[in-house]
Parts: sequence; C-alpha cells; structure tokens
Amino acid sequence: MRSLDPTEKAIINGLQGGFPLTPRPFRDAGAQLGLSEGEMIEEIGNLLTGGQLSRFGPLWNAEALGGAVCLAAIAVPPERFDEVAELVNAHPEIAHNYERDHALNMWFVVSTDAPDRIGQVIAEIERETGLRVRAMPKTREFFVGFRVEV
Repeated sequence: MRSLDPTEKAIINGLQGGFPLTPRPFRDAGAQLGLSEGEMIEEIGNLLTGGQLSRFGPLWNAEALGGAVCLAAIAVPPERFDEVAELVNAHPEIAHNYERDHALNMWFVVSTDAPDRIGQVIAEIERETGLRVRAMPKTREFFVGFRVEV
C-alpha cells in the first residue's frame, strides 16, 4: 500500500470526528480542509480505490431505527474459511466479518431492520454452512471514542 500524502492524511484525520449533515456535505467538509467539493469527492474516491480506506459511509444505529444488532462467531475449519466467509458475507445483514486466532475463528456482526430477523439470519447461515453460529447479544452498551491519527 502506498504512503498517504498530506491532503489524504488531513481528510482521514479531519473526517473521523464526523461528516457534515448539510445539503452539500462534500463541499462543506472540503471547505474545512481548503478543498473544493470536487476535490473532496475525488480524494475520497482515490482513497477507496487505492485501498487506504475500506469504507466511507454512515454508521447506522440499527436499534434506534427499530432493528437489532448481534455479535456472532463460528468455529470454521481452516480449509473452509474462505468458503464460509463468502457465504456469511453474502447476507446484506452482515456488517463486519473478521478472522480471529481463537477456536471461534470467524467473528461477525449481524445488523437487521427488525429484532426477530437476527435469529432468522443466524439460522440461514447455519443451514448454508452446516456450522453452529454462536450468537452473543449485548447485555450493556459502552461508547468508546476511537480515533486513529495518520
């Protein structure tokens, strides 16, 4: 992966704290960094295309919108990991999927628009993979402000 230039660093550092909720958010975000609206859109597109950013978009609070979120994990035989990841990730409700060095080596987040859909998605994944999914619904929520300066 290539190094970030000063403009790219400023964009990543500047937008971690929020993105303007205005009629012209790219214009307004760009103005804060001395960039035009077009430059801002182009720079973010380049960061995504180049792999420096894996995603650019909002994080929705599914529960506040009437849905639900649940952490889940599977013990996947190593030789099936890519196959199972593809099956899991094919579900639009999967928000994140990570490999871990643990007996439960695949961890993912199920985020749905209705609370009862969590169980349905988990059951679908179990049928498709033939593996048991361990659901870990949250019992408490903590806010951790996380920023990474580049």
